[in-house]
Amino acid sequence: MSNTLTTKNGKPRATVAASDPKIPNLTPEQLEEFGDELDAIRQRILADLGEEDAAYIRKIVKRQQQFEIAGRALFYLPPAWPLAVAALSVSKILENMEIGHNVMHGQYDWMGDPKLNSRIYDWDTMAPGENWKYGHNYIHHTYTNILGKDRDIGYGILRMDEDQKWRPYYLGNPLYAFLLMIFFEEGVALHDLEVDRIKTGERTWEETKKVGKPIIRKVRKQVLKDYVLFPALTGPFFLSTLAGNAVANIVRNIWSFNIIFCGHFPAGVATFTEEECENETRGHWYYRQLLGSANITGGKLFHIMSGNLSHQIEHHLFPDIPARRYPEAAVEVRALCEKYGIEYNTGGLTKQLWTVARKILRLSLPTRTRNTDPAPAAPADADLVAA
Repeated sequence: MSNTLTTKNGKPRATVAASDPKIPNLTPEQLEEFGDELDAIRQRILADLGEEDAAYIRKIVKRQQQFEIAGRALFYLPPAWPLAVAALSVSKILENMEIGHNVMHGQYDWMGDPKLNSRIYDWDTMAPGENWKYGHNYIHHTYTNILGKDRDIGYGILRMDEDQKWRPYYLGNPLYAFLLMIFFEEGVALHDLEVDRIKTGERTWEETKKVGKPIIRKVRKQVLKDYVLFPALTGPFFLSTLAGNAVANIVRNIWSFNIIFCGHFPAGVATFTEEECENETRGHWYYRQLLGSANITGGKLFHIMSGNLSHQIEHHLFPDIPARRYPEAAVEVRALCEKYGIEYNTGGLTKQLWTVARKILRLSLPTRTRNTDPAPAAPADADLVAA
């Protein structure tokens, strides 16, 4: 048995199996109610923010700085090189994931602390903050998983969805994914150039120069800091310090890549067409964010080191809420999913990584059918009626 969703003019929109619990057939009223309940969760948490949240992020910043100082100091002791790299890697991961990413989402603007203000903060990575905030906070979080709108689907490099037309180029999918993982910092910085749009003529060279100049400045700054200044400060240990900085950056890149890909591309994550999101209501926006994301289970330390992006579902629902609040929000979000019959995609790191790797390999080859990974279809929204 199936229900066909149509637009008001009777045009078929999607066909969903009513017997499949992963595919809710929400009425416009239910979808609105679903959105209202998520709004209520958000407002309750925002109203409860206070000193405990401020103390938490300040403590994380302090710990990150302590790890960095320890790592930099240990480079003066060659036998302690592995410990120096480990400490610096932890510092870079914390700064990138739990501090930089979350602060630049505006999660701590309410504190009034200029050091933690989204308009001022610029993280310790090659991607300029202003470029990243436009491409990520606005484009990605507004158009999450909408094919043709969300440029984070494959990052303009990979084929991560069957609706991306296959070309022989994609035979290199596994290699491109590996290189992106190793050079993720550089990849995120260059992502904002939108090279694919330059090739098609959608972006002019003047527009490219405007975006490219801050990238060049930021790359120059990071290279001088990590590969010239700090190694030079260690004098005779220049080369070992340079190598240590490079390894710490690669460790941070690998960790960030895996956490982010497990939150966006494992089996069961849905993509949407632009047509399916026309005249989108608040409830449908929440619905799309939820089905376009996935969580990773783990302990408290794992969540901190992932910047709580292990709760990618809650992050996409509430990007401006301090990430430390995602575990408590997850309890309520999961209960809502059960109430409305919506799949809540979560699993261990190994499980999610395996399904991501399998997708990268499978989509390197031509595919004839769409969504062999189980993924829900779009629900009825305010512009849809069940027929």
